[in-house]
Amino acid sequence: MGYIHGEEVGDQGRVYEETTMRRERALKIVLVLVGLLFTAMIYPLVLFVKQEPALAMMLSLYVTLGIFLLLAARNPSTNRSLIAFTAWSSFAHAVLMAGQAFANLIARGELIGSVVLVVIGIAFIALAPAKQPAERASAVAA
Repeated sequence: MGYIHGEEVGDQGRVYEETTMRRERALKIVLVLVGLLFTAMIYPLVLFVKQEPALAMMLSLYVTLGIFLLLAARNPSTNRSLIAFTAWSSFAHAVLMAGQAFANLIARGELIGSVVLVVIGIAFIALAPAKQPAERASAVAA
């Protein structure tokens, strides 16, 4: 028998605890990788600031989001909203990009970016931390 939060638990409790720890570790890795990817967009941002001002503005949002994702890697469970925003905004961006590519408004090669954004969204949804018991109680009370 093992102990979780001072209570004795059996093998199922240990397995649950280990799974949760592995999942949080994977989420931290994804947060750092995506954070670095988004923050690295500062390079094209600097290149396109005069040529494509609208693109530069969008990239500035991704650079900022990347920095916050790197900070969120410290404690993902307290940054659930940021993780959810990143996932759902990635899906929205991917759908718009794919639509533009299929309408020949942008190059078909941009579909690669759509796929990357969908993968990012799926990873964050799949690895998102569960609500804490206090959050569940306050959600029910509201």
